[in-house]
Amino acid sequence: MKNKRIATIGDAMVVFNPSKTGPLRFVPSFERAVGGAELNFAIGITRLDMEARWISCIGDDEFGKVIYNFARGEGIDVSHVMRTPHIPTSIYFKEIREDGAGKSFYYRKPSPLLELTADRLDESVLDDVDLLHISGVYLAVCEHNVDVALKLIQLAKTKNIPVSFDPNLRLKLWTIEDARTAYEKLYPFVNLLLTGQDEFELLFKGRTIQDVQQQYHIDEMIIKKGEQGASVYTATEQYDREAFSIRAIDTVGAGDAFDSAYVYSYLNGDDIPERLRLANGAGALVATIKGDNEGLPSLQELKQFIGDEKLIER
Repeated sequence: MKNKRIATIGDAMVVFNPSKTGPLRFVPSFERAVGGAELNFAIGITRLDMEARWISCIGDDEFGKVIYNFARGEGIDVSHVMRTPHIPTSIYFKEIREDGAGKSFYYRKPSPLLELTADRLDESVLDDVDLLHISGVYLAVCEHNVDVALKLIQLAKTKNIPVSFDPNLRLKLWTIEDARTAYEKLYPFVNLLLTGQDEFELLFKGRTIQDVQQQYHIDEMIIKKGEQGASVYTATEQYDREAFSIRAIDTVGAGDAFDSAYVYSYLNGDDIPERLRLANGAGALVATIKGDNEGLPSLQELKQFIGDEKLIER
């Protein structure tokens, strides 16, 4: 049986994780890592034993080599990753509080993605792909990225490839009005909408989930609620699943982990309650480990965490 393959497009950055919690001005040192919402998603997919193709442009510099080699090491298909000598690879610094929440400080303007324009997309980019995943972070980084995403989505539709979309709202990168305008162009083509509860309320201003779903004919509205779990709304049913009880260390990347596990389970043919169980488990696991993607679980680790497999330590 052919293994499923997911394609996603987006930025990647070198991440500097703080050596201690608290305001960034009091942090004396940092540890280098790799992150970015779309790359995190792709890593989550490959660790769950499905294939991921990452479409991007990074700097042709030392940090770009770090990201490229890291992605290859995770088993990600990087055949559609461009490199530019004109714009340096993006970086960001993380600030983490005692409760695991935090802030991000980006240095990504200009972004190498400026050179990945719609006319430079090869139509083979979606060959043998079973699902296309788009993140709102990618849309926010460069103005033309919406056009690139729409070209990819139209190509996906001609090939009958479903589309998942996480608004992944980043108000440090653009305004809520700009985000709403951009997202409105995508919603009619989305099969799976994966959004946080707070994001949904900001984006749709008092509208109900059912109203949004009916307007855009979205197959599944997946609402992530953090400590309160998650819910899925179809045209006829609602499914709810409580979160796993954990002590959060670093919540960055938890939403990307949820997305990757949900999409994995969706393509695996699981029913919605099982998709929610796996996705909640993946999101919880990532939040227990410091870093953007260090906690993204293998399929075995995820099954052990949610109780499907017994962990044998000795």
